[in-house]
Order: sequence, then C-alpha cells, then structure tokens
Amino acid sequence: MKHLVTYLIGLIFGLGISIGGMANPAKVVNFFDVAGTWDPSLIFVMGGALVTTFIGYRFVFGRWTAPAFGETFSLPTNRKLDKRLIGGAAVFGVGWGIAGFCPGGALPALGTGSFDVIIFCIALIAGILAAKFLSTKSAKSAA
Repeated sequence: MKHLVTYLIGLIFGLGISIGGMANPAKVVNFFDVAGTWDPSLIFVMGGALVTTFIGYRFVFGRWTAPAFGETFSLPTNRKLDKRLIGGAAVFGVGWGIAGFCPGGALPALGTGSFDVIIFCIALIAGILAAKFLSTKSAKSAA
C-alpha cells in the first residue's frame, strides 16, 4: 500500500509539473529572461505549490501525530543559514537558469526520451555524487 501511495503522489506531481509547462526548459528559461521574452507563469505554478503545501502542512500537523506509513515525521531540525546551504542554493539556481530544468521538472520529462533531459539527469546524478564525495572528504579532513 505504501508503494502505491508513493506512486500516486509522484504521478500527481509529475502531471502537475507537465500540465503547468515546467517540464519545458524554454518556459523556465523565459521566466529568467526578464529583459526579453519574460514568461511569469512559473510564479503561478510555484505560488500554487506554496499555497497547497502551506494548507497541507497545517492540515496534517493539526490532525496527526505520525505519518500514515511511518513511526514519526522526518522534519529538519537545523534552521541555520550556513555557507553550505547558501552555496548549494546558488549553484542550484544557476544550474536551473542555464539548463531550464530543475529536478522536479526533469524527472517527469525523462518520459519524453529527450537527449537534453537525459544529459541533464546524468549531470544531476554526477553533481549529487560529487557533492557527497566532497562532503565526506571534508568531514574526514576535519576529524
């Protein structure tokens, strides 16, 4: 049952990204092109996601003490803005602006079989592995 629910949530997310046009890198790049062919639709997609998330969190945490398929909610405890968080956010934003894909838009777009999407996802995985390697190396040298 847990896998079915996970699949359905992913399917709804992927459909939302696709219907909203966010699987199209040109639409995302045009959002960042404020001096040219600016397309504000990304603001509405993100705004809708934020409103839905806000309401969902209030609903879930107001009624339940644990998730339906787990023992406890897994929530972040670190609330500090540090160099790693800010640097990672900056790299993410630059990559998003250059490629026109964020992971949320690229994964549903993998179904198109587009070479650009496949290359982006390979680069995404390589970046995750490189960051993990550097983080492990940094932790070892600090100890």
